[in-house]
Amino acid sequence: MRLSDGREVVVKVRPAADRLAGCADVQRALWEAGFPCPRPLAGPVPLGGYAASAESFRPGGEVLGVAGKAVERYAELLVLLVRLAPSPRTIRSLAPNPPWVAWDHEHGGVWPPPDDRDADLNAHSGAAWLDEIGHRVTRRLRQMRGEAHVVGHGDWEAQNLRWRGQQPWAVHDWDSAVSAPEPVIVGLAASVWPCGAEQRAASVPESEAFIEAYQHAARRPWSADQIQASWAAGLWVYAFNAKKASLDGVSWLEPGEATERLRRAGA
Repeated sequence: MRLSDGREVVVKVRPAADRLAGCADVQRALWEAGFPCPRPLAGPVPLGGYAASAESFRPGGEVLGVAGKAVERYAELLVLLVRLAPSPRTIRSLAPNPPWVAWDHEHGGVWPPPDDRDADLNAHSGAAWLDEIGHRVTRRLRQMRGEAHVVGHGDWEAQNLRWRGQQPWAVHDWDSAVSAPEPVIVGLAASVWPCGAEQRAASVPESEAFIEAYQHAARRPWSADQIQASWAAGLWVYAFNAKKASLDGVSWLEPGEATERLRRAGA
């Protein structure tokens, strides 16, 4: 929208949720810290049963492909985000995390309700082998419940980031801000970072390269347990999306790849 004073802004209207206030806190803190993202201007506020907010319009930039040193750029930017993000204790709650991150959800069954369709994934008998994957990954991730949480981005896909050359220009989709152990946030990103630059999720080698690049950029090698947890988190989002895709008869995860990711997750 163009305001009467000439400013161009983006107005977002979506289903109301308490966590959106925490997401706005994250975006505002990062913008104030100089992170490349739109400036939040107002909201979220109620609007006819929905929640509305406004942010500065930050057009331009391109989607960065996956070739060459792209994985290093994606990992370095996530390191910067985690470093600059506020502590979960200083902002309004981000709970519950979005369903593709919600391995610790409070609903019955393996899978939480998806946010983009009216469906009960637990009642769907198709691709039943994915339910076992979900059980095993959830058990592994529950071992992380005592770990300290940080704030990160739960949908670190290429389509949500814009670049100018190799330099980051804008990170979008701040409704996907999450609070979780750092290896979980990294694992989620490691599984999805090519999405939008490619019509697919990450391969096992691409996930491995992301996890390694993140540790290198953070200058902090992880323990074997942390690396396993990262693989487990990545498999959770992969399996959740695969279960949803099975509703449409689409295969999104091959059993052989799932087995390899389970092995790396220690699950």
